[in-house]
Amino acid sequence: MKFLGNLSVLFLMVFSLFGCKILNTPEKVISMRKFEKIISGKFDNLDEIKLLFPKTIQDVENRVEYCKKIAVDGLDEIFNLLPKQRTFDNTVRALDDLENKFSVASSSFSIFELVCPDNDLRERCHDAALELSQFAVETFFNKKIYLAFKDYLDNCGKTESLNEEEKYFIEESLKDFKRNGFELPEDEFLKVKELKKKISQAGLEFDKNINTDKSSITVDEKDLTGLEQDFINGLSKTEDGKIILKCDYPTYFGVMQNCSNQDVRKRFYFLFMNRAYPKNIDVLNIIINKRDKLAKLLGFKSYAALDLDSQMVKNTKRSDIFLQDLASKTIIKMNKEFELLKESLPEGVTLDSNGKMNNWDYKFVLESYKKKHFNIDERKIAEYFPVDNTIDKIFEIYQKFLSLKFEIVNLDGLWDEDVKVAKVYDKDGKNLKGILLLDLYPRENKYSHACMIDAIPTYKYKDKDIPAVIMVIANFPKATKDRPALLKHNDVETFFHEFGHAMHGLLGKTEMAGFSGTNVKRDFVEMPSQMFEEWLWDKDILKMVSSHYKTGESLPDDIIDKKIELKKFDTGYFVTRQSVLSLISLSYFSSGENKDLDKIQEDLWEKYLTPVRFEPEAHFYAAFGHLVGYGAKYYGYMWSKVFALDMFYKVKEQGLLNSQAGQNLVGLVLSKGGSVDPDIMLKNFLGREPNQEAFLKDLGIG
Repeated sequence: MKFLGNLSVLFLMVFSLFGCKILNTPEKVISMRKFEKIISGKFDNLDEIKLLFPKTIQDVENRVEYCKKIAVDGLDEIFNLLPKQRTFDNTVRALDDLENKFSVASSSFSIFELVCPDNDLRERCHDAALELSQFAVETFFNKKIYLAFKDYLDNCGKTESLNEEEKYFIEESLKDFKRNGFELPEDEFLKVKELKKKISQAGLEFDKNINTDKSSITVDEKDLTGLEQDFINGLSKTEDGKIILKCDYPTYFGVMQNCSNQDVRKRFYFLFMNRAYPKNIDVLNIIINKRDKLAKLLGFKSYAALDLDSQMVKNTKRSDIFLQDLASKTIIKMNKEFELLKESLPEGVTLDSNGKMNNWDYKFVLESYKKKHFNIDERKIAEYFPVDNTIDKIFEIYQKFLSLKFEIVNLDGLWDEDVKVAKVYDKDGKNLKGILLLDLYPRENKYSHACMIDAIPTYKYKDKDIPAVIMVIANFPKATKDRPALLKHNDVETFFHEFGHAMHGLLGKTEMAGFSGTNVKRDFVEMPSQMFEEWLWDKDILKMVSSHYKTGESLPDDIIDKKIELKKFDTGYFVTRQSVLSLISLSYFSSGENKDLDKIQEDLWEKYLTPVRFEPEAHFYAAFGHLVGYGAKYYGYMWSKVFALDMFYKVKEQGLLNSQAGQNLVGLVLSKGGSVDPDIMLKNFLGREPNQEAFLKDLGIG
């Protein structure tokens, strides 16, 4: 089955909720029939979308029970076929359809855990995901599945006429079976299953510890000099009037960029960099240990080698060469940038005895430099991006370019009143493409970063189009009593990024559900989202999207020009740091069951990020969630950025609102999901082999 290739812990979480007990009360049967209808993408009205997520603990219990029955019944039906009865539809497609129900059902738990405001229900969702992820390994890591697949290939598979997508599905599935140990002797295969259970359990625990971390510090309001009063008013307070600084992203970046009190910045820096520490250290060591054992069992030198074997990059040697070559170029630029920053240090900021900058000073120094030398104040720019207007304009851009129609609708009874809902149609407003759920503001225990999730993927099922249900999660500043929620430019860029993922998920309608939308090779999945980010650096688009919350005026030309010029200023440090994070993830999952996490981090930091002092007491990796979901593949952000820039400039030649250019993008890339090799998609769209020219030029080093 194709899904076996994606059984990293992240996907194991998503696929983890099927298994086996028959329900017998009428109430449960009625409720679960509705649930099965929804997870099959067969919703008749918007209200039914709410049934995707559990409402009570008993609801969770019923769903877990029912999901077990679906899995066992579905597999039994496939297993009971005789070898000569097997066809692509009753074996390969049936496995794909079952896996799709499997992943969608799990989303009702794993997604809801990210956003659920009720502690008890959220905990039960977490426990259900953990319980059933173990069951999933036991049930779906079953050699009878592999034998059924082989029976088909050995019989009807030799004569049945298949299209290109079906052939590619089989080809990729066979590789996945091998990578997951289905060709191993039984005793070794059982060890693989046991390791996957332990890795899944540890991965869920790692993510939970990050999402439930409640770290905060209290400060006197007088110590928050440099921060705007509206920002301070939006923060929580203690009974005696002290300000509470919580570790959500808007608060962290607001303080680190603008608070002139170095002591507050320092305290908050270490607090933020030690989220989920020390809890996650033992958990991460377990993940590293078990993944290394798993890779060795499967015949790979390291988990990184196993993890990259299914990717565009193919192997760790190519990823290392890519990152080191990139860093060798960006380090030169980074050092030049820091020399300029050091010449213009704001009051109260000093370098250490080696001339290095403190981590807690860097963002403040950079922000001060922008204000002084570019006359750029990101807080003032945010006044041009009130949330509601910005989202409307972003919708308008995507509608024009991709020939879509968005309709904002009311849907009461979701988990939070601030969740926005949009229906997405084709240009004529007749064919429903999908539903978007936008959860954009921070809450206690909510997932603290930004992401897009396919709750229900879009695909063709028996000639019926299944509309997507997609959630976009973010943590943007909230409105205050005096003014609306305002987005900084990088917030708008983040939204454009996640919305790019959403469009990929929405438009990637494939024949096989396992290829739908963003189910592509992981080092290609960021390409569409990173490409769409670039719209927010085009002058005409910025004029279109921006509108001052008081005057309605667009962002002035001189500020836009300075922003575009400034875009290249900090790329040296940013890309070098991204390379370091990528090398850390590759090193943590290199050969060896035990790693010195701190030493790996320190060695790479001291080799590449020399202008900024390394802090041994900052254990950021305890909250580096990508170590679970992306594993060794964090390099994929920079790898895919190369293709994103190449494609963006190809689109820009035709026009960023040109619907024909949009249709070309949809037809040759977005609609294909994972059903075509990314190298082929890129060449088809570009009309040539991709290259790094646009990427390096954009960084200011081309």
